[in-house]
Amino acid sequence: MALDTAPASGSSHVPSSLRVAIVHSFYSSATPSGENQAVTDQMAALARAGHETHLVAAHTDELSRSPYYPLRAAVTVSTGRGSSPEAGLRRLRPDVVHVHNLFPNFGKSWLRRWHGPIVASVHNYRPLCAAATLYRQGTMCTLCPDGDRWAGLRNGCYRGSPVATAPLAWAGRHGAAANALLRRADRVVMLSETSRQMYIRAGIEPRRLVLVPNFTTDTTTSDSDSDGSFPPRTTMTDRAWVFAGRLSPEKGLMELLARWPADERLDVVGDGPLLDDCRRAAPRTVRFLGALDHAELRQRLPSWRGLVFSSRWLEGAPLIYPEALAAGLPVLAFTGSAVADSVRDEGTGKVVDWSEPLDAVLSRAARHFPSLRDHCRSVFQRRYTERVWVEQIKNVYAAVVAERGAR
Repeated sequence: MALDTAPASGSSHVPSSLRVAIVHSFYSSATPSGENQAVTDQMAALARAGHETHLVAAHTDELSRSPYYPLRAAVTVSTGRGSSPEAGLRRLRPDVVHVHNLFPNFGKSWLRRWHGPIVASVHNYRPLCAAATLYRQGTMCTLCPDGDRWAGLRNGCYRGSPVATAPLAWAGRHGAAANALLRRADRVVMLSETSRQMYIRAGIEPRRLVLVPNFTTDTTTSDSDSDGSFPPRTTMTDRAWVFAGRLSPEKGLMELLARWPADERLDVVGDGPLLDDCRRAAPRTVRFLGALDHAELRQRLPSWRGLVFSSRWLEGAPLIYPEALAAGLPVLAFTGSAVADSVRDEGTGKVVDWSEPLDAVLSRAARHFPSLRDHCRSVFQRRYTERVWVEQIKNVYAAVVAERGAR
């Protein structure tokens, strides 16, 4: 396997900086991945903060060209033996190894041989669930983490296939607490308190689970210029609400459209396997804008009335939430996701139950949301900026380096 160990662009060799190796198996570009983008963004942020960052990566797009790839990936996932980042790491001699994703291209056996500090980020629920979503047939499913270890295999939860699910079911047969990466990591970075509680429930030691939410950049002002007051920015010019996400079952758009009032406007940003079904289910007041360029979406966010977040699964920490806050856009979130918990805790919108009449909910939200715009921006500045993330992750790195040094 060819390993990409090129330094991140803009790395700064400052004596007091840490040398950080980022290990990530990139998902296929055929399925857009926020996780891939988060890894790239975090490397750039660390480099801007003066840390020396290097990427040790495997790329599914390249590896899958081999006719033997499915078999090789299945063996790696089921046994933990396979391609290893170890050679690249030994050349780099990092102060900290930060693992984002090993599935499905890196094995785990190298973790026993690496004695330096390791930080792992958990972006989804794959150690608990073959589908990585804890979602099945329209509702939350926790059969596997609750002890029925072969439920995922019986239901073919990975890609709808028992055969494709078998390696994951075998690898996870002893539960998340036995996962080699989660067991070995000095710290496990969680992206939301909801996810953190799920992994505590699965048996991961709470002391090692640290909450560091994803960040997004502020396109209107730099963090260094922010003094708590916000510059003039685009305000609502469109009376439509907006949904932004992949059009797939777990995102809840079909259920949302079935309840959407005929006199309320909704813009749908995104693409996916349910596009045609969603078009047929939508009232005339719903517009489908397709998968907008990321920069264009962020530019347009402030113009909408509010973000409607309808996910039916817990989610990890979708970037659309902090991006909405950065735009001063309040969020209407349905119960059952980490975003709904964040909205409730941070007062950045309204949490609604699926049983509530949506027309009345939207009417109340339309009156209340304009007064929340500055508050949303304030929450973003306190919790979701690049500067805040760098400070938090630097503290995590410093802690594990100190602990390993003491040993």
